[in-house]
Amino acid sequence: MPIRTARPQKGRGQGALVALLVTLLLTAAAPALAGGSGGSGGSGGSGAVELRFEAPKTFVMYNADVGAKATNSGFVLPVAVVPGNTEPARNIKVVVDASGLAGVARVEKGSGNNCTGGGRVWTCRYGTLHNDGESMPPFTLRGVDGAEPGDSGTITYTASADNAPSVTGTTRMTVGGPTLYGPEELGRMTGVKPGKPASLTPRFSNPSRFSTRRGIALRITAQGGLVLTARPRNCSYNPAFTDAWCTFPAKAAPRTAYRTSSPFTFTSAPEELTGTLEYSWSSDPQRPAELTVRGTGAPLTLTRTPEGGIHDGTGAVTAVETAVQADYAAAAGTVRGRVGDTVGVTLGVRGLGPGRPTEERGRFEVVPPEGTTVTSIPYTFEDTDGKWACARPEKPGGAFVCDLNSDVLWPGADGTTSVGFRFRIDRQVPGAHGTIRTYNPYDRTPGNDTARIPLQASPAPPYRALVRPAVLIPAVLAAVAAAAAGVAYRRRRRTVS
Repeated sequence: MPIRTARPQKGRGQGALVALLVTLLLTAAAPALAGGSGGSGGSGGSGAVELRFEAPKTFVMYNADVGAKATNSGFVLPVAVVPGNTEPARNIKVVVDASGLAGVARVEKGSGNNCTGGGRVWTCRYGTLHNDGESMPPFTLRGVDGAEPGDSGTITYTASADNAPSVTGTTRMTVGGPTLYGPEELGRMTGVKPGKPASLTPRFSNPSRFSTRRGIALRITAQGGLVLTARPRNCSYNPAFTDAWCTFPAKAAPRTAYRTSSPFTFTSAPEELTGTLEYSWSSDPQRPAELTVRGTGAPLTLTRTPEGGIHDGTGAVTAVETAVQADYAAAAGTVRGRVGDTVGVTLGVRGLGPGRPTEERGRFEVVPPEGTTVTSIPYTFEDTDGKWACARPEKPGGAFVCDLNSDVLWPGADGTTSVGFRFRIDRQVPGAHGTIRTYNPYDRTPGNDTARIPLQASPAPPYRALVRPAVLIPAVLAAVAAAAAGVAYRRRRRTVS
């Protein structure tokens, strides 16, 4: 009798079949998912250890005009562990192949001790990393003569670890355009008034045989309370407008010099005494990522000028001295007490502003009143007690010099710097006084720089006359002699009896 099979009903049988297949797939996949979640180092499971490079896609090795004299140790290879792993990447190794640089650069050992090799292949040991990264310079690059701007080669690097799959990256290494030089001498501006615009005109020269093919970039950095107020639309800034990067499409011809078509203006803050403006030029423009604010004014251009005096420095720094002063007033006290007393007197300077020096804070000098001796100027610094906070004079009658740049003297919140002098009153001198005098390079009000330190000495109390050495020593000797005589007399009486 033939066996007859039941024909599945349309719809119900297909659903059962799909459910069966899903069940089989989930059952087969469950062991694989469980094994992958353990972080065994495979590349397919959740929590697997993975590496990645964060190296630049392109890197300028040196300027073409420098040639074989060029040295660059600035290329580094950042290696990071991809977030989400459950264990560290152990014993990371990076192999760098610089064969592609033949003819455009030489490769030598760098300053780091973790990279070894020779020729064109170098190996760097990064150790063990966990959810973070590490950077290392694999070698030092040196230029070659005859290279032209734009010549390039590609290096390849591979990172691996004991428990992570290998990853590979590449960087295009190029020869840069000519070096652009700033002024030979550093400039200085004085009398800049807070809030009033001042200006600087950046200049550069291209003394090489190469032209700038990729355009020109200018970088200006303001420090010390200076703010850049020129806002050309071909410049990008940081939000505080203290850092600017400007690009110029013009090509600088060989052996020529240029300046900006108009000055770069800036202002100083109300209480700032000094600041600096630093600028540099580049023939390989690459905008810094942090400069994201675009200018809105008329574009800045370049004007050709005579080359004289612009051939030695790649950057120029202009020191700015404002019209703000830092007025110091001498803070004095009176030496008051009896002859023989040692008394403390607080002396120092009051900073009246409006500016406050931060680097050249100046000093104050103290000449003690006649009839006194400074026995100490005690201080405490980093839990260490000291006896002399100020330098003592080399000759009697000289001044004690208190350097306000010293670590043991520091201004308070109100700008006052003071220290306690210990004076011993040796004798009465009618009308005697010492002096305190303050100094700082930004004080333009000399009338309050000096003050008197009066001596008000009273006679010593009567008992002190008895304890003076001239009186006390003979009295003690006499008492000792009398006591000795008494002892001898008693001994004779005992002997006679």
